[in-house]
Amino acid sequence: MTMRPLAERLQRLGDYLPPQIEPELSGRLTRMVGLTLECVGCPMVVGDRCVIQGQGVGSVEAEVVGFEDERVYLMPLTAIEGLRPGARVVPLSAASRVPVGPELLGRVINGTGSPLDGDGPLQAAAQVDLTGEIINPLHRAPVRQSMDVGIRAINALLTVGQGQRLGLFAGSGVGKSMLLGMMTRFTDADITVVGLIGERGREVKEFIEDILGEAGLARSVVVASPADDSPLMRLRAAMLTTRIAEYFRDQGKRVLLLMDSLTRYAQAQREIALAVGEPPATKGYPPSVFAKLPQLVERTGNGKPGGGSITAFYTVLTEGDDQQDPIADAARAILDGHIVLSRRLAEEGHYPAIDVEASVSRVMPQVTDPAHFATAQRFKQVYARYQQARDLISVGAYVKGSDPETDDAIEHIDAMRGFLRQDLGKSSPLAESIDELRAVVPERPAPRGESE
Repeated sequence: MTMRPLAERLQRLGDYLPPQIEPELSGRLTRMVGLTLECVGCPMVVGDRCVIQGQGVGSVEAEVVGFEDERVYLMPLTAIEGLRPGARVVPLSAASRVPVGPELLGRVINGTGSPLDGDGPLQAAAQVDLTGEIINPLHRAPVRQSMDVGIRAINALLTVGQGQRLGLFAGSGVGKSMLLGMMTRFTDADITVVGLIGERGREVKEFIEDILGEAGLARSVVVASPADDSPLMRLRAAMLTTRIAEYFRDQGKRVLLLMDSLTRYAQAQREIALAVGEPPATKGYPPSVFAKLPQLVERTGNGKPGGGSITAFYTVLTEGDDQQDPIADAARAILDGHIVLSRRLAEEGHYPAIDVEASVSRVMPQVTDPAHFATAQRFKQVYARYQQARDLISVGAYVKGSDPETDDAIEHIDAMRGFLRQDLGKSSPLAESIDELRAVVPERPAPRGESE
């Protein structure tokens, strides 16, 4: 009679063993403070996932987020119910692999890759690690080709390049989600991947049904983790959104990634870091938050020459419309441009509420011809000249003829405002946007004193 290995026998008898005798590859729960769980006796590394066996209500899935000596800190992915001191903690094998493939198109999933749309289980045969391979920056293809996003103001004045990463900076209620929905429907990208991180549950459903629409969803993958999810689930949803985009990029596709929002991702990391004892630094944000942001953003962009690309838009919430918010400030430093949405324009009924003076696309000179770039700069100069004299004009203090540039701005401001506005259901292709830009930009006025 052969004797089975001790570990195998203990694993099979684990449910019947007394608490002090645990299987070899499992531990026990010793402490719970807030959302942080402490475990001993379980050999796991940071990032591993495990199952904590609850009492009467099933199991709770968790992930290792830190350790101290022999203690391992866990953060649950789901609601904590039915846990007790000494609960058994069992590691999961291959837990970091997620489903990918064209079968995901038209589906809505959560941070673990499970479907939320009620359309049955995912049929994706391929699985990849949650953390993709880091591309050597010298092996990436440069950003040299423009991408059509269907928004006239962006196409003409803030031209986006394939593989560029931009931020949408705005406070609440100024039209960020509407702008993302327009891009999803109007872009010429092959595939769109949308990450709804930390949004209200009502907004998730409204974005999918009303803003994205049936046609937009058919060519998109939506990863949703609403505000009532655990911080770890929100963090994983952002990582899964990026990983799915990486997979399609590696297949040679032009991918548009839209993440709403980068701020909620940072806040989720802040909750986790503070829970495991990391000290706060800038306005309550621990240092690990500012280390996580570039690790997420740098995974997007162009792949190797001849391959696909990920053009990414991240929304950044500016609390109280403060553009110096620490997350907004950090995001500006790691992104390739920023588009600022103005509350003043939104209150005036000006949509999309893009503040072209405060916005910039850092790769626009590389993806546009010199004539287009010069025309866009001329538009901004004339528009800015009117804004500088706006108060004088509104109270009647400006005298026509005092400044030729201001006179020119007053004459063309209505046409320029009309150019910046766009109906939510109407697309403006890149070539058409450039032609309309040339039609509204005035010629430079002759210097004062020059004879006619």
